[in-house]
Amino acid sequence: MTTTEFLDLRLRELLDRVAAPEPAPGGGSVLALVAALAAGILAMAARASADFWEDAGGVAAQAEMLRARAAPLAQVDAETYERALAVRDDHAELDEERRDWEIGRAFAAAAEPPLQIARVAADIAELAQEVASRADQRLRPDALAAAALASAVARACAELVAVNLTATEDDPRVREAHSHAEAAQRAAATAFAA
Repeated sequence: MTTTEFLDLRLRELLDRVAAPEPAPGGGSVLALVAALAAGILAMAARASADFWEDAGGVAAQAEMLRARAAPLAQVDAETYERALAVRDDHAELDEERRDWEIGRAFAAAAEPPLQIARVAADIAELAQEVASRADQRLRPDALAAAALASAVARACAELVAVNLTATEDDPRVREAHSHAEAAQRAAATAFAA
């Protein structure tokens, strides 16, 4: 299935695929979609505030760029994780050292999409902080929802990165993912406190 097909599924079909007893689409794919939805909420709140917020159009454009970054990662995550599982299951004939190396390499590749999702989620949370303080205050709860969602996405993605890199000691991507999660959490906390 291509990225376009994945993103063009009817909502009910998407929900059914996520609930199916298949490993993908799984958590990473869902997190990418949640991040895209959070960015969409911010775009809406900014556009709805255009009458009195001079920067609303630019902020809406930023939110749309973040949404465009997040959404395709749903399919990328599913495909990369499926490839990692296939490597794990299909290399029984290799000697143990080579098999472990192949599996480690496949799961290291599978860590990339959640790392990218964590990165974009941190950016979404930071933008949500601005929208929460500057947009029409009737839309503040929407911006706060986006901030909370983005923070949760970044945190969960950091865990996915760590799990996928279990075989790779001291991989800097684990620290990077946790750094994005911490940044998202700080931005969300600031948005709620303002």
